[in-house]
Amino acid sequence: MSSTEYDREERALLFEVARAAIHEGLAHGRPLPIDPAEFPEHLQHERACFVTLNRHGQLRGCIGHLEPVQPLIADVAENAFAAAFRDPRFPPLQAPETEGLDLHISVLGEPEPIAFDDEDDLLRQLRPGIDGLLLEAPGGHRGTFLPSVWEQLPDRREFFAHLKRKAGLPADDRDPRLRVWRYTTESFAAPFRSSSPSTASAASRSVSTRRERWTSR
Repeated sequence: MSSTEYDREERALLFEVARAAIHEGLAHGRPLPIDPAEFPEHLQHERACFVTLNRHGQLRGCIGHLEPVQPLIADVAENAFAAAFRDPRFPPLQAPETEGLDLHISVLGEPEPIAFDDEDDLLRQLRPGIDGLLLEAPGGHRGTFLPSVWEQLPDRREFFAHLKRKAGLPADDRDPRLRVWRYTTESFAAPFRSSSPSTASAASRSVSTRRERWTSR
């Protein structure tokens, strides 16, 4: 996926919606209702995304979809709320935790199956820093790592071993029935408490108007 598929104004809108979704959860304990038709057509296209929250550099929540299920703008709102309040690995986000919180939005490309003879062959094909991986195994085992995980696990073998653990498999599992897909993402990040005034002042004003409607519902 092109790293410039979404321009600065579109990215600013996605961040404003993610922030508004978390504010709605903090203030009212509910997801943010939005109308995708109010946003640019490009953001109305069905795309899959993940929203990741990091606080002081540590993971604080990450939720998303691997396949498109709704317009991107709606997917960002839903996943931002879920990352903050419904990630089972963490308690619901509290207002004081927004200090030092960063938002990361990753829009996924189409997953592509990887054909491989054995694990060594698979590892040779991986592109650190580029490939997100989706793993499926018999018994309902499934897990994914976004490309950003390479920053913490730059070694191919270690990366794949941790992915197997995430899917509920032993790190040394060599089941030949494992299936693996790769995908790329367009990813961008911004502080939760800071907008992007230099990139999209018109977008910020537009979203502010929408936010008044959202919070009055």
